[in-house]
Amino acid sequence: MAVEAEQNIVCVFTGELPAMRSGTQTAKPEVSRQKQFEEIKRRIHGKLVDKLDLSRVGELKGETLTREIRLVVEHLCDAEDTLLNRQERDRIIDEVLDEVLGLGPLELILKDPKVSDILINGPKNIYVEKGGQMQKTDVEFRDNKHLLQIIDRIVSKVGRRVDETSPMVDARLEDGSRVNAIIPPLALDGAAVSIRRFGSNPLKLEDLLNYKAFTPEMVMLLEGCIKARLNMIIAGGTGSGKTTLLNTLSSFIGHDDRIVTIEDAAELQLQQDHVVRLETRPANIEGSGAVTATDLVKNALRMRPERIIIGECRGGETLDMLQAMNTGHDGSLTTVHANTPRDAVARLETLVMMAGFDLPLKAIRQQISGAVDVLIQANRLQGGPRRVTAITEVVGMEQDTIVLQDIYRYVQKGINEEGKAFGHFECTGVRPSFMDKLESAGVRLPASAFRERVIMPA
Repeated sequence: MAVEAEQNIVCVFTGELPAMRSGTQTAKPEVSRQKQFEEIKRRIHGKLVDKLDLSRVGELKGETLTREIRLVVEHLCDAEDTLLNRQERDRIIDEVLDEVLGLGPLELILKDPKVSDILINGPKNIYVEKGGQMQKTDVEFRDNKHLLQIIDRIVSKVGRRVDETSPMVDARLEDGSRVNAIIPPLALDGAAVSIRRFGSNPLKLEDLLNYKAFTPEMVMLLEGCIKARLNMIIAGGTGSGKTTLLNTLSSFIGHDDRIVTIEDAAELQLQQDHVVRLETRPANIEGSGAVTATDLVKNALRMRPERIIIGECRGGETLDMLQAMNTGHDGSLTTVHANTPRDAVARLETLVMMAGFDLPLKAIRQQISGAVDVLIQANRLQGGPRRVTAITEVVGMEQDTIVLQDIYRYVQKGINEEGKAFGHFECTGVRPSFMDKLESAGVRLPASAFRERVIMPA
């Protein structure tokens, strides 16, 4: 067995492994155990990289490659003249493997499914959000160069680049998590990275109900709106759960519908089969070749989509999206950054103006009121809970003003002893004017669905 393992190792690496050292250990200067550990790890990693046969490594995949490299790292650990206990030896092996095959120190955090956000402020300050609470971790990078290497490894996998000429980048991890990085000279204290995790198993409708993000009555209405092909916009602040809510609502879309998604960094995880995923592209090093969301929306209209989903409207593509909603692409969805439904309308007006056309404000508002049927407001409350704080109908225009009316809303009552906001959902008693569209689509809601009442505490 040992002979076979040795043969496998030789297949992966060039040269001979260092022989086991014997004899009396030379005296070493007194250093902390942690520094000594890091030095041993760096040394083993260096030897491993020196001996990598890249052509041979390229032929191996997945578990086979991991197994072969693990065998060599174990031999390199055994060859060290520093006494390592079993725990330290296993830790070195795991960390060297993470460094060679994964994302280095980040791998330890990524293995924790409870982490929803990873925020890196330079190589020595890494924070995570767990259960809605921000906390600092003990994980560190060696230095800023080490951090930049990991960032480059992330962005290069999705065909992006980051350097001094292009110091900001959006990318994604293999599991769909969204990554934003900004490096020196723009980031003064070392590279800054923000990772919004979605994971390979996104939250489902049952999970959001268990978390009391909304009520069953609200879900019934939203499901009916999707099936009746109403155009919907999800509004909320950063980290309020807009993308998670969009993924969840998309589960109500029929599997026969042709869906085109447009994103800056692909993160939507739709459950349908007939989905075309489009992603914007930044300019190359010469400053040309950029493909914007506006370009993709215009192209999507030529692809016979039945629904268009834009991950987030943040510029002039909003005008094209509204025109698409007004010209037969009913049932489309998108998200915007806003704190209230009324703010969301004002935000849409501003984004349309960014398209560069000198449209009168009344014409812009007519576009919005004609295109958008429902606004869904999501908020992250104090202490971490995320709630759908309003489901609002866009009724239409009254003179020069867009008329909105809340159907359901969340009322915050205070803060509990754990520092978390609490309150209740309530139905306003307003029967939405789009009920005829729902009934035409075969959606029947109980008469009590819109009776004015407090629904449930949350």
